[in-house]
Amino acid sequence: MLQVVIADDEVRVCRLVQMLVDWDTLDMELAGIASNGLEALALVEQTKPDVLITDIRMPGCDGLELIERARQISPELEIVIISGYAQFEYAQSAIRYGVGDYLLKPIKQDALNATLKKLAERCQNRVASVIAMEDLRQSSKKDHDRLRSRLLEDLLQGRLETPTCEQLKNEYGFPVGAGLFQVYILKMDYPPDAVENASLSVLQSKVTQVLEPILKPLYTSGLLQFYRSTGYGVLHFEPHQKSAIRRVLRDCLNQLVAQQFFFGSVDFSLAIGKAVQSSLELPQSMRSAQLAICERLVEGTGRLLESAPSPSPLRMRQILDKYNHGIERAVDALSADEADKVAEELRRSVAQTPNIRGYELLELVLSAGRMFAVRLHLNDQSDPVKKFAEQCELCGSGEQLFDRLRRFQRRQLEQLWEQQENEAIRPIRIAKQYIQQHYNEPISLEDVCSATGFSVSYFSTMFKKETGEGFSKYLARIRIEQAKSLLQDTGLPIAEVCDRVGYNDLKHFTTTFKKVTSLNPGQYRKLYG
Repeated sequence: MLQVVIADDEVRVCRLVQMLVDWDTLDMELAGIASNGLEALALVEQTKPDVLITDIRMPGCDGLELIERARQISPELEIVIISGYAQFEYAQSAIRYGVGDYLLKPIKQDALNATLKKLAERCQNRVASVIAMEDLRQSSKKDHDRLRSRLLEDLLQGRLETPTCEQLKNEYGFPVGAGLFQVYILKMDYPPDAVENASLSVLQSKVTQVLEPILKPLYTSGLLQFYRSTGYGVLHFEPHQKSAIRRVLRDCLNQLVAQQFFFGSVDFSLAIGKAVQSSLELPQSMRSAQLAICERLVEGTGRLLESAPSPSPLRMRQILDKYNHGIERAVDALSADEADKVAEELRRSVAQTPNIRGYELLELVLSAGRMFAVRLHLNDQSDPVKKFAEQCELCGSGEQLFDRLRRFQRRQLEQLWEQQENEAIRPIRIAKQYIQQHYNEPISLEDVCSATGFSVSYFSTMFKKETGEGFSKYLARIRIEQAKSLLQDTGLPIAEVCDRVGYNDLKHFTTTFKKVTSLNPGQYRKLYG
């Protein structure tokens, strides 16, 4: 709702204006009334109105001076002058000060409301324009941020092999010229369930607040983008800033490590890629930073890692072949314990390799996990395999990597064992339900096998294994239990009880009943009926 201030040294004029304005229709309300120019200025400053209706001459402050000073306080203020002076020159002076309209006394209601309606539309259009400009600015900023983010995505995906300066500027909004280029990686390691997505956003924001203010004065172009637990930064700077960049990155890492109590169970590490002189070599800087950050797995977290290490004598193929044979046996036996032993043997083989590199260790464990998944017929894009890879990325040491592998193996094998167990038990459960529903009929083993879909020989073996008794014995027990209930709870003749529980031969029923209960049906009724 638009706010209006009325200013006139004649009280009756103020009341008249207040009475003539159609407030509700114009969506306006009265913010205050002033009886002189100084009071009007105070009200403008205090209430920040949208519209000022004022006399052209008042004590304390001339009308034109009031307009000028009010505009200084509130540049967007719409002003309507009401005066008995019809001189065109005076109106022209007022209009030069930005007056929206000019009304003569005596005030006519139609003219007043028409003028206020026009000013209200201007106010609304101005607000809409401001909102539209802000939307445009936000949209433009998002487009700009999206372009810069794509630079990192293309570098990480290997889609940008030799980027030129023009390409960085025109395609990614990353202006560069002569100078050095360098990639850095900030890694956060934590237990998989320790940080939720919402907390991760806060964590990324806090880390950004530490890095950007200190780095910004040193580079000519910079970019920092997080992908879950990893922040990737690209810097372009003058060659003489190289040492300062390194020192500042180390200081940032020290700050994060010192504030670790705030971040909980998060370990920080930071890697600096090779500083290169040409944008064409930017992918090389990224690759060297990626190799360096993996060194935390062998050297420990909380370090500044700077160089891409040389490969170790690790015989990865032979070690993985041995793992593959061992895990095949564990999967065939559905043995999580056996799988643990195979993973432990893999860890020992790695421990015997001197100077193993972090990236080799990560690749070895990920490869082992993929081999294990293949044995279970899981593809690389299945949820368990993707989750395993994500959890490996959160590890800050080799021990944690092997622990992730053992947990992955054990969980998948236990789930498979449970699934197969359920598949074996399911037909037995169906068979029992069938017997419960049809015990009073002359059912046979063939009828039950037909209901469960298994062969007679296989089902007989499996039924006895799961229930501890053969089909005939189980069926007889169910029938005799029902007969006992009928003998206890009803006065039915024994012959009818015999018929109701599925026997068509009273002598056979009596023999079976006595065999199970050590009593014949009549004796049982006398004792328990």
